[in-house]
Amino acid sequence: MNITNTNFKRVVIIGSGFGGLQVAYKLNRKFFQIVLIDKKNYHTFQPLLYQVATFGLEPDSIAKSIRTIINNYSNFFLRLAQVNFIDLKTKIIFSNMGELYYDSLILATGSQTNFFGKKNIEKFALPMKTLEEALNLRNCILQRFESALYEKNSKKQCLLMNFVIVGGGPTGVELAGSLAEFKSSIFPKDYPELDNKKIKIHLIQATKRLLDGMSESSSKKALKYLKNMGVNVWLNNPVKDYDGKILSTNQGKLKSINVIWTAGVKGALIKGLKKKYLANNRIKVDCFNKVKGEKNLFAIGDVAVMKPNGHPMIALPAIKQGIHLAKNLNRFFSKKQLIPFNYHNKITMAIIGRNKAVCDIFFLKISGFFAWLIWMSIHLIKIVGFRNKLLTLINWGTQYRNYNKSIRLIINY
Repeated sequence: MNITNTNFKRVVIIGSGFGGLQVAYKLNRKFFQIVLIDKKNYHTFQPLLYQVATFGLEPDSIAKSIRTIINNYSNFFLRLAQVNFIDLKTKIIFSNMGELYYDSLILATGSQTNFFGKKNIEKFALPMKTLEEALNLRNCILQRFESALYEKNSKKQCLLMNFVIVGGGPTGVELAGSLAEFKSSIFPKDYPELDNKKIKIHLIQATKRLLDGMSESSSKKALKYLKNMGVNVWLNNPVKDYDGKILSTNQGKLKSINVIWTAGVKGALIKGLKKKYLANNRIKVDCFNKVKGEKNLFAIGDVAVMKPNGHPMIALPAIKQGIHLAKNLNRFFSKKQLIPFNYHNKITMAIIGRNKAVCDIFFLKISGFFAWLIWMSIHLIKIVGFRNKLLTLINWGTQYRNYNKSIRLIINY
């Protein structure tokens, strides 16, 4: 990978997500040579991917070049590569761009869509885990409406405008709410020739309630909001199969060529890890984020699991673990005692639509406008880069004022 060998200890970080970036920020460059490896040259603010998919934000509002984020840093190297294998004995990683030796390796590879072994669903459904997938979904949704204009057969026209979202977590709920707002506020203006009553939005959840990670009161509130917005919510309804046209569930079948899969994620693993290190597609780590049985191997974020059940696979735990691990590595080099990682999930939230959100803060259960304001503020703060924050704020402000989502471009790439 054309990286000079020095007297500094080489720390290799695989993945530039929330956790990986924090480690790269916080490691002491007086002690370490830092190599960050990722397939992409940008960091994506994944919690807002659904807004790219539903015409609310442009991709560059939630993505930022890694070199722009971490520039003018000594002892720092970025390499774009796909890591295929890790040799734990020789401490060498193998990628499509060459090999690299490490003194310490940090796995921050994040997560990927979990289809739970359902091959047909993986083949035909539309995932939304990456920026490319969000853009593909945006293109698909808009193209369906354009195609409906040419369709004379009423049943086929309905099929084009029938959207099914599988997964009632925050992403599924937010996506369903955003599509419902598009149907009521924007569709009649853009497509006056089409009957918006033919647009059907279904949200399917395998368990008995939405937002399993939140309080029951917030779950009920989200359900009420979605039903009032015209979303058909199916609870206790696991999906069995999908052939590209018909979705089979426990409660029957739904015809749709637009099935969006947000039903779960799993750790993005790299070959070379022993099975004893893994649990449910995540890497087992101790309270210092060290992989048990390995001296110089660490894992953080979505790909890591601490006992007993691991932390939620969301941004905040990854950020906290990245900061904490960097501090501990700095302390270790300075021969100071390591500090165990401790995380309490203080806040969980989901937005359903304009002035509609739910938020659990400690024992407080907030919904409506104030929850919506909290959601907007926290997400705006977390976005990387002043320009991205400004672009997002401008877009949100314009949309709120005009009841409009203006980024409705079909861009084939």
